[in-house]
Amino acid sequence: MKHIGTKNIETERLILRRFTLDDADAMYRNWASDDEVTKYLTWPAHSSVDITKMVLADWVESYKNDDNYNWAITLKGNDEPIGSIGVVAKDDETEMVHIGYCIGREYWHRGITSEALKALIDFFFDEVGVKRVESRHDPRNPNSGKVMKKCGMIYEGTKKNSDRNNQGICDASYYAIIRS
Repeated sequence: MKHIGTKNIETERLILRRFTLDDADAMYRNWASDDEVTKYLTWPAHSSVDITKMVLADWVESYKNDDNYNWAITLKGNDEPIGSIGVVAKDDETEMVHIGYCIGREYWHRGITSEALKALIDFFFDEVGVKRVESRHDPRNPNSGKVMKKCGMIYEGTKKNSDRNNQGICDASYYAIIRS
């Protein structure tokens, strides 16, 4: 893999870009404070914008590393972030990245997350040179799996009681796509 860091990516409707500290209010308002959005995630809803500011400070600092990949999802014509997508785990030896994502409830069921994920799959295959892109979801959140399927990812199986999220110990359904 040739790590190049978080670069701006443009799609038909979206601009994926680095987060800035100025994104705190929008991130908090649009998704980070919403218990329904974070229901199946590994981090709890933020109880105050100050928590969002601390998270963003860490994310912005991490952009110094070329192997850090974390994007704000924004709609063209509106620079306000409506979600996030990025690498939550990677393995340089096997040339694999594991993608996680979330988006504000107001933007669910519009194909936005699928459009963002597809752009990242292309970016990682074409520019970073990964061989495998994978993701997982709690089977009680089937819409997340639909995003993965829509992007050409193949269901590989469900590991029982292998993960933890805001619902407690849970199963994890894995999907992946390989470059070849």
